[in-house]
Amino acid sequence: MTFAFWINLKVPFNFVRKDIEIPIVKDVYVVAVREYNEDFRTYDWNVYIINNGNDPLETVLIVSEGSDDTQTTSRMRHSLKLLPAKSYAKIEFLEDSVLPLNNYFTISYFIENKLFDKRYEFPAHCIIEENAVTIPVMKTVGVMAR
Repeated sequence: MTFAFWINLKVPFNFVRKDIEIPIVKDVYVVAVREYNEDFRTYDWNVYIINNGNDPLETVLIVSEGSDDTQTTSRMRHSLKLLPAKSYAKIEFLEDSVLPLNNYFTISYFIENKLFDKRYEFPAHCIIEENAVTIPVMKTVGVMAR
């Protein structure tokens, strides 16, 4: 497209970046919880999304990946149609081989037709029982992503 095309569009140029509202994510957490697996008789780390807010999260999209200087995992994509208020849902199992990596979870969702987005991080080697804290809504202990 040429410059002349853009000039003839008659688009108001008073729309600037300060007019874009970027909502702040609050009361939504990503946590890793160590749980006993009955099938394999092992303790495993599972990642959950928690909605501690008063509104349901709609059309939740989650992209997870892990990486460091030399390795990168495959991107995993998950979705939830609805996550009710004061509830949680399991995202995925974390294999021990990805715990030494930086693990990222990008969460996008809608509340009342407004889009929210945040990237959560578990730094390398941080998912250990010594870092466990009390987790809201789940009433258990686990490691919270930042």
